Amino acid sequence: MNIAEAKQQVKDTIEAYLAVDDRGRPLLDTARQRPVFLVGAPGIGKTAIMAQIASELGIGLVSYSMTHHTRQSALGLPFIVHEDFEGLEYEASEYTMSEIIASVYSYMKKSKVRRGILFLDEINCVSETLYPSMLQFLQFKTFGRHAVPEGWIIVTAGNPPEYNKSVHEFDIVTLDRVKKINVEPDFGAWKAYAVSKGTHPAILTFLEIKKNRFYSIEASLDGKSFVTARGWDDLSDMIGIFERLGKTVDYDLIVQYVQNETIAREFAAYYDLFNKYRDDYRIDEILAGGDVAGIIDRAGAAEFDERLSLVGLLLDAVCGDMKDIVDETDVLVALRDDLRGMKPAVEEGGDVRELLEDLGRVRASQLELGVAAGNLSKGRRATAERELDEIAALARIAEEVADPAEGYALVAAAFADRAEALQGRAAEVEERLSRAFSFVEEAFGDAQEMTVFTTELTSRTSSARYIAQYGSASYFAHNADMILSDRQRELRRRVEDLNV
Repeated sequence: MNIAEAKQQVKDTIEAYLAVDDRGRPLLDTARQRPVFLVGAPGIGKTAIMAQIASELGIGLVSYSMTHHTRQSALGLPFIVHEDFEGLEYEASEYTMSEIIASVYSYMKKSKVRRGILFLDEINCVSETLYPSMLQFLQFKTFGRHAVPEGWIIVTAGNPPEYNKSVHEFDIVTLDRVKKINVEPDFGAWKAYAVSKGTHPAILTFLEIKKNRFYSIEASLDGKSFVTARGWDDLSDMIGIFERLGKTVDYDLIVQYVQNETIAREFAAYYDLFNKYRDDYRIDEILAGGDVAGIIDRAGAAEFDERLSLVGLLLDAVCGDMKDIVDETDVLVALRDDLRGMKPAVEEGGDVRELLEDLGRVRASQLELGVAAGNLSKGRRATAERELDEIAALARIAEEVADPAEGYALVAAAFADRAEALQGRAAEVEERLSRAFSFVEEAFGDAQEMTVFTTELTSRTSSARYIAQYGSASYFAHNADMILSDRQRELRRRVEDLNV
């Protein structure tokens, strides 16, 4: 299965293992909760989906690579204890707590999170001295006498032997104690993740044109060459930083991440073309409603690869606009709920400024714990940080008056102004989207490019949420044969108007 399907399987398994009955007892006894064993080629996202699952379920994540562990670090160090039994005194060996299990307790102490995933990577590369103990661990969830804390689910991962010389193939006895999931590279599954993460549009359009360049591992007389999903992901991050700093992105940089000379040179050439298209087609001018007659003529006469790159540039621009809107909406919705929760205290004579400052301290503490737990996504953290800024700004406004009711009215008015401004910005985004649709239609008609543009708007998280929340006449006018998914319609039902 692909990485997205594997993620869902793991997530479903964890939810099943954490499910309890009316008395709070696990529906499936801990001893019968088989650890998950993900097996797949390197760099396809096995580790990344663990962080995503932990964030989505609101649980903890402790990760360990098993390659560096010895028997002593995994099992603990021996020490002598004094025992006696009915007058018989003797010395016995005990072990300190395993470094791995101790790290789970340390995580719980720091983050206050009591349930989570213990993720052991490269588990089929453990040393021969540790290998016998792994069987006990996989079956009984213990190292020595120390068990994995209740509420923590074991997930493991490893590479097939053809990718790693250190791999020891598990025997049937071991495999019979795990839930084995084979994961294969798949561009479509990775693309959904890459788009939501904000992967550089040059990488997305290059791989859309040349899907066979997404993942490759080859062996030759000159050694091994490879391209992985991890490589594209890391390259995207570095390109973004280089562009921001005004540094040159060239083959010498690209080949450090795309470690296949042929593919690295292909992408380096495409990246230069992509930037040329960005300059020549003047995307901002198209979306601003400028004179684009000459650009339309050039686009209509272009080869398909160039057309697809142009569509990618338009999508990157309008989806970026939409992401800004939905991110700001998340902040205002969270702030709206907080202000509604404050209202009863204000009506009882509470000081608005003090209430806002107390709220800010609570939210700051929650953010600090979330960061310590490591289960906040980048988007959720940004929303929390921006909400803190808004709370502080409203507290400064409330300082202007002493009367609680008047102070709350000022704060509510300031919030209403922000919500109204956001509605205005959303209307501007709709105008830009409408111009993008008009350009694609005039340049390409109702051909494949229009289908790609509309389909991508439907499938991308930021644009789907924007359309679900704010609507889009231009989208629906060009999308008669497509409908929003059930999830997107549910988002529309759940998002309330931004009024206090």
